[in-house]
Amino acid sequence: MKAIVALQNKINSIKTKAFECLKQKEGQNTIEYVLMLVVVVGVAGLAGVLIKQFMPELFENIKAKITGSMSEM
Repeated sequence: MKAIVALQNKINSIKTKAFECLKQKEGQNTIEYVLMLVVVVGVAGLAGVLIKQFMPELFENIKAKITGSMSEM
């Protein structure tokens, strides 16, 4: 009987430590999520602006390559 009580006490001690550990662990709050979203949107917007500047030249190069390869046939 003493072994069972000792085992129960040990289990309760482990559960208490686990709950304390979970309570102490801090998660991300709304502000951190908003900051991450702002960074992602900012990077995507910057990439969009940079791509937009090079798109006409890119399409002209592709068009020239297609036209050039068609004329070689």
